[in-house]
Amino acid sequence: MPYIKREERSQYQTLLTELSSLIPEDRMSRPGHLNYVISLLLDKVYGDKMRYADHNEVMGMLTGVQLEFYRRKTAPYEDEKITEEGDLTDL
Repeated sequence: MPYIKREERSQYQTLLTELSSLIPEDRMSRPGHLNYVISLLLDKVYGDKMRYADHNEVMGMLTGVQLEFYRRKTAPYEDEKITEEGDLTDL
């Protein structure tokens, strides 16, 4: 979870709810739509005058998003499936 102050979070909620409702549920088109939205958001935030430090900042942030998503969402899902289906050591 990217941690920002609680009082700063509410300014995004309405827009995020509206934006997320526009992303298709179809698994074939959803990734493209998410990539498009994220890429355009980064372009609008950073603009055309990005320097090396800006590129590093974006790459680090995207890596952090990936790692945080894995830690908060994917790892617990995998743990649940291990409990349900058995671990690799059970083979």
